[in-house]
Amino acid sequence: MGGSPKELIYQNNSMEKPIRILLQTTIPASEDDWSIERFSLLRDYLKSLTDQNGFPLCQVVARNRESDAEGNDPILSTLEHSEFDELWLFAVDTGKGITPAECASINAFRQRGGGSLITRDHEDLGSSICNLDGVGAAHYFHTHNPDPDESQWQIDDTETTSISWPNYHSGRNGDYQRIIPVEPIHELLHTPDSPSRYIQFFPAHPHEGAVGVPTGANNARVIAMGKSLISDRLFNLAVAFEREQDAAGNILGRAVAESTFHHFADHNWNPDMGAPSYVTEPIGDGFKREPHTLEDIKTYVRNLALWLAPACLDANVHAYNPVRS
Repeated sequence: MGGSPKELIYQNNSMEKPIRILLQTTIPASEDDWSIERFSLLRDYLKSLTDQNGFPLCQVVARNRESDAEGNDPILSTLEHSEFDELWLFAVDTGKGITPAECASINAFRQRGGGSLITRDHEDLGSSICNLDGVGAAHYFHTHNPDPDESQWQIDDTETTSISWPNYHSGRNGDYQRIIPVEPIHELLHTPDSPSRYIQFFPAHPHEGAVGVPTGANNARVIAMGKSLISDRLFNLAVAFEREQDAAGNILGRAVAESTFHHFADHNWNPDMGAPSYVTEPIGDGFKREPHTLEDIKTYVRNLALWLAPACLDANVHAYNPVRS
C-alpha cells in the first residue's frame, strides 16, 4: 500500500521461515542469451538478506525454462501446488515463452495468494506474458496488447535501429537513471538511506518496454516513471497491483509489472559481468563512478521480496514498514 513515509521501524518478531522465491526465465539455458545465470547478482543479493537475528530472509531457486513430454515447464505448469511464495518471471523469449498450461498455473498461483514480479523488454520481447490474468494486461508490446495511447506508438531509441517501439531510452547499460516517483510514494520506493526517504535511481537501459494500468484495474497504479534521454518523453517503469478479491472469492497476491528485466540483470548492475554477443550498444560507467547509486536498486529488490510475500506471511515478515501519518 502507498503512503508518504514518516519513519521506518523494525517489527520485533523474526522470520519463522524464509520467503521462498522462484527466479525463472522463459528460455532454456543458453550461454549466449539472457539465461538465469545472467541474473546471478540479483540471486546472490536475495540470498544474502537476513533479519535482525541473522536468519535468512529469502530462500531462492533460480532456474531456466525446461520442457516435459507435453512441452510444459514442470515447475511453472504446477506452480500453484508448489511451496513457492513468489515468482519473479523474466520474459526473455522472442515468442511462445509460456504455454497455456503454465499461464493457467501462474494464474492459480496468484489466486492462492502468491506474489509475482513479471518483467520483459523492448518491442515484442517476452510478449507471451500478455496471456497472464491481470498483470499480463499491464504489459504493452508492439504487436501484442499495444499501448492504448496511440501517441506512444513511436520509436524512442533512435540509436539501435533494429528495435522498434516500445523502446524508451533511459540511458546506457551500466548507467543509472533518475526515477520519478508517483505520489503518493509507494512503500516499494521507501528507503531509510536517502535524505529524500525514497529510492531515486534505477539501472538504465537503451530500450525499455512499456507498462501501464489495465482498463478496469482499480487495484493497480503506476509507482515510478522514467524520462527518455533522447526525446524527454516520460514513460512508466513499474505498475504495482495490490491484493484484491476476485469474483470467485480468491484473495489475489500482489504483483508488479516492470518495464524491463534489465533493472535486475548482471550486465546493468556491473557491465564487467558481460552480456550476450548480440548486445552491441556502448556501455556506461555510471555505477562504477558513483557506486552508492547501486544501493537504490538493491533496496528496491529487498522491498519487492517483502512486499510481494503472501498475506499469510505478513505477521512473520521482519523488515522495514512505513509509519503512516
